[in-house]
Amino acid sequence: MPKLALILLSLLALGTAYAAEEASQAKPEETPEAKVSVTTHEMKIGGKTIKYTATAGTMLMQDEEGKPIALFGYTAYVADGMNQARRPVIFAYNGGPGSASLWLHMGVLGPQRAVVKDAGFSPNGPFQRVSNEYSILDEADLVMIDPVGTGFSKPVGDAKGEDFWGVDQDIKSVSEFIVQYTTENTRWASPKFVLGESYGGMRTGGVAYYLLSKHMFALNGVILVSPFMEMATGFAGMGIDLPHVMFLPTFASTAWYHNALDNKPADLPAFLREVERFALEEYAPALLLGRRLGDERRQQILAKLSAYTGLSTDYWDKANLRISEGRFTKELLREKGVTVGRIDSRFVGNMINKLGEYQSYDPMTTAIGPPYLAAFMDYYAKDLKVENGGNYKVFGDVFMQWDWRHQQPDFPFPLPFANTLVDLSYAMTQNPGMQVLVQQGYYDLATPYLATDYYLDHLDIADELRSNIVLKHYEAGHMMYVHEPSLVGFKSDLAEFIKSAY
Repeated sequence: MPKLALILLSLLALGTAYAAEEASQAKPEETPEAKVSVTTHEMKIGGKTIKYTATAGTMLMQDEEGKPIALFGYTAYVADGMNQARRPVIFAYNGGPGSASLWLHMGVLGPQRAVVKDAGFSPNGPFQRVSNEYSILDEADLVMIDPVGTGFSKPVGDAKGEDFWGVDQDIKSVSEFIVQYTTENTRWASPKFVLGESYGGMRTGGVAYYLLSKHMFALNGVILVSPFMEMATGFAGMGIDLPHVMFLPTFASTAWYHNALDNKPADLPAFLREVERFALEEYAPALLLGRRLGDERRQQILAKLSAYTGLSTDYWDKANLRISEGRFTKELLREKGVTVGRIDSRFVGNMINKLGEYQSYDPMTTAIGPPYLAAFMDYYAKDLKVENGGNYKVFGDVFMQWDWRHQQPDFPFPLPFANTLVDLSYAMTQNPGMQVLVQQGYYDLATPYLATDYYLDHLDIADELRSNIVLKHYEAGHMMYVHEPSLVGFKSDLAEFIKSAY
């Protein structure tokens, strides 16, 4: 063998031996570490002193083989000295998909509340927070959950974001967190509730059934706050007629609020009942007729659309009787140079592009987002003593990556358009003691209130189970708790519901 070849073989053998020695000395891969901060506090609610323990941080989640897959961020509040078998516990989250839970946390449920200006922009600091006299902690323990990709929650190990970013993936991971928390904190005997806002409604319908069918975990109740539960009603402008019908009464309430109607009625609820009847009994059939709608009938529909929404008949005509919420928020107050909020249509902000067809931003989000996050980060560091929390993701970058397919319990394969009303119907039927509270604002152009009414009317349940449903409306938007009278009503309605459901 040539000398050069012998030298190369020797070097290769040495390299292999060295690599083997390095591998034998390498440390095994470390398991991601869950970290929590435990602090004790007290507060007054309704003149009553509540002493409680707060646990803030992450919980390590594992798959069926025991491999780490996620660090789930959460904040738990547990009253001290209570009989936990009798003390209710609420698991709560926001929606998105891709939203962290700080909105509910710092807006209405938790012990601290961010100070914001209702229907307007707050000062840019100093940001304030106050003891939340409307917290639910006088009635129940509370676990605020940030799904993977939001807050401080993240995939670990070999897991990837797409393992969690989808309707069914999300339902499973959040459900498994609830079960693990319940087990580790010995809360199986407690009355248990799940509260979801916005897309959290889609999640909650699935979670209620997943918990029951996979874990024999029966909920006492679910709370749906401004719920989004099926794709077919949630977005106008997709070439589907149904959403246009659902959004119309909220167009009317928004025009009413901003004095954009020529003949503004004095009574908002009575006005909305009139618009609802028109939407369901005249507008919906007209849209379904399409080209078969005669010109005379079309003109009658156009006249009413204009009268109810404050937009011209010409605009409605050019839009072929179908205006999306994005166009409406831009057009309603165009002459004043301001755009209307989508999350809460009482909010307005200066237009960026006065010739634009759709809103460039949502005044509601930019008005209250900074004070909410500032209050939360200050609270987490100073009161809950969470160290090196890192970057709290208010909106995780997951929406455009979301897998919208859903395996309904009554269908053999996943459907491309998610609808967890079916799951909720199954859960209510198989757990007939489960109660449902629905809280919805009249000025919500993200999840319009008629769509919520539609959901409830189309639940496939026995007539006697309909008495388990409580529906409450508020003269506010998607996050009705930024409006103080609605905040008071929200707490009162939630507390009454919790007490009645166990």
